[in-house]
Amino acid sequence: MVKAIRVHELGGPEVLKWEEVEIGEPKEGEIRVKNKAIGLNFIDVYYRKGVYKAATIPFTPGMEAVGVVTSVGPGLTGRNVGDLVAYAGNPMGSYAEEQILPAEKVVSVPSTMDPVVAAAVILKGMTAQFLVRRCFKVEPGHTVLVHAAAGGVGSLLCQWANALGATVIGTVSTKEKAAQAKDDGCHHVIMYKDEDFVTRVNEITSGKGVDVVYDSVGKDTFQGSLACLKIRGYMVSFGQSSGTPDPLPLSALAAKSLFLTRPHLMHYNLTREELLETAGELFACITSGVLRIRVNRTYPLSQAAQAHADLEGRKTSGSVVLIPDGVDQ
Repeated sequence: MVKAIRVHELGGPEVLKWEEVEIGEPKEGEIRVKNKAIGLNFIDVYYRKGVYKAATIPFTPGMEAVGVVTSVGPGLTGRNVGDLVAYAGNPMGSYAEEQILPAEKVVSVPSTMDPVVAAAVILKGMTAQFLVRRCFKVEPGHTVLVHAAAGGVGSLLCQWANALGATVIGTVSTKEKAAQAKDDGCHHVIMYKDEDFVTRVNEITSGKGVDVVYDSVGKDTFQGSLACLKIRGYMVSFGQSSGTPDPLPLSALAAKSLFLTRPHLMHYNLTREELLETAGELFACITSGVLRIRVNRTYPLSQAAQAHADLEGRKTSGSVVLIPDGVDQ
């Protein structure tokens, strides 16, 4: 038996329960991993609330972790006990001391990388990679708008887009987050509580608008994001922390021949080759210093409910990591 966070009913942070579970032994093609660090992501909140539907209830949330392989399934090659590995995405269930994973879903963590840093960045970093490199390919001369610029993904988007030669505009809620966004490569930071971001973007771009908006906020920013785009601009809606955007008539896109996409990391890492390429480029950018990873808070795994409350209350910035109780950092 191992300890894990379980959700028996959908709701607020209080539905996250610390319980004993049985996970069994790895079958063919699987490995058993003892987690050292677990990434907290807004997608975990969506599943807890029922915005996204878990396959079963009860379930163990979590889609990002780093750990040590403790056993391998029969006949499996290429993975050994003692390997330090990371995974992001499916299968859900990383809020646990140990878990069973398909071997093809994990990647090796560079020996020079702190497991806490790797857990903080594997899902958010691979998300940032496909957003700026594949979903909309950011190039020198582009102007990009990043909402929640001091958040886990937002921070990485700002750094990466800056390194690719773009002019980066970021929106944030506080002066502290504004300072961080500047530090992460934002050329222009908008305090959206104090000023209208559409008006400011219009001023910054001299009325031209931006090439792409990366919007993880959703309902509160969606219409304004569309208004910020230049003709043939790209609206990349990859989250909805403020709620699901209202339905949009196609005619709203026709006004400026806009592109709208609602991408998902899993669809950009469909193959083993895509996964390795995405993770490889991410780790290379961290190693070279292009990306700096901020782990601003860690919580014991047993206190995941508090971590969720703080994330939803906008009390966190950068990445938040859960550490299984009893694991040395």
